[in-house]
Amino acid sequence: MAAVAPLLQQAFGVGLADIGILIGLYFTPGIVLALPGGAIGRTLGDKPTTIVALLLMTAGSLLMATTDLWGWQMAGRLASGAGGVLLTVQLTKMGTDWFAGKEIATAMAIFVNSWPAGVAISLLVLPAIGTAYGAGAVFLAAGALTAIGMVLITFYQPPPTTTTGAAGSARLDPLALLAVIVAGAIWGLYNVGFAMIFSFGPTLLAERGWSIAAAGSAISLVMWLSVVSVPAGGFLADRTRRRPLTLAIATSLMVAVLLAWLPRTDAVIAILVLIGLIGGLPAGPIMSLAARVLAPETRAIGMGVFYTLFYAAMMVGPAVAGRLAKSAGSAAVALDLGALTVLACPPLMSLFERIVSVRNQRAKS
Repeated sequence: MAAVAPLLQQAFGVGLADIGILIGLYFTPGIVLALPGGAIGRTLGDKPTTIVALLLMTAGSLLMATTDLWGWQMAGRLASGAGGVLLTVQLTKMGTDWFAGKEIATAMAIFVNSWPAGVAISLLVLPAIGTAYGAGAVFLAAGALTAIGMVLITFYQPPPTTTTGAAGSARLDPLALLAVIVAGAIWGLYNVGFAMIFSFGPTLLAERGWSIAAAGSAISLVMWLSVVSVPAGGFLADRTRRRPLTLAIATSLMVAVLLAWLPRTDAVIAILVLIGLIGGLPAGPIMSLAARVLAPETRAIGMGVFYTLFYAAMMVGPAVAGRLAKSAGSAAVALDLGALTVLACPPLMSLFERIVSVRNQRAKS
């Protein structure tokens, strides 16, 4: 969406606030579907749920590719978002089934790396497709890729030790629930900050006179470098388990500074490279937080709570950023908002560790 935002503005006569709403709409179904997502997956099974999710995403892309009405663009975005919610919750559960109690931070980092990798490809390729063939071709390309995902999922096999008992029927204890809520808030706020780069970064550079293709390519540097830094962060976290969030706290503070610096410097490429190298490091440690307090029988409901917080943040964040950018007359203010949301993460990480410590002490006594 962000890669072709200038094209959508021209084609539909909309502004940055509308683009922000469209970006946020993708995450709106998560508020409703994330919590029951695990139960849906348990009822239908891993593969059928994933296929349904990919069908929704494909249908949403096809709708957006074939309509000239902004309202239907929003409807297609919601359909894709509903599929995205089911897909994310289910794949996270499937990954946790394989790696809980093992190298979970590394595994979650590799899993979540699909997002920056996909965004990087989008920022590099989609502006050229959109410029040559129009925004509709962009959505057709996205739909084709999600359709390929339906073929790939047929190769998945569950771990031999997976339990098929009453997943989702057990209740979280109060401290575990609080810890998962805090973990979801951390993941949501960090991603809001990171999303500001590829959601409004291309527009920021276009305001400075960059072409759409050049702006997309420059911003894609962050995502390409994240493909390396995200798994590196998970690997390092798994090998420094005595203080698992130290790396995440330090690098989050660095990312907040870089996000605030980006709109205020001409050294755009250098800042983008630094964000890419540093910004992916906290992803694995943050994604592994929920697994630290979730037992197999509470994993479905726990991941639902985790992603409800994430999707709520990702729905509100781009919409607020878009309105602020419209009021200020520049996309730079969206990057400032991103810096503030990332800055809020370290205190929440410390709070999470405190909750887990208290819970562990109570379990021993």
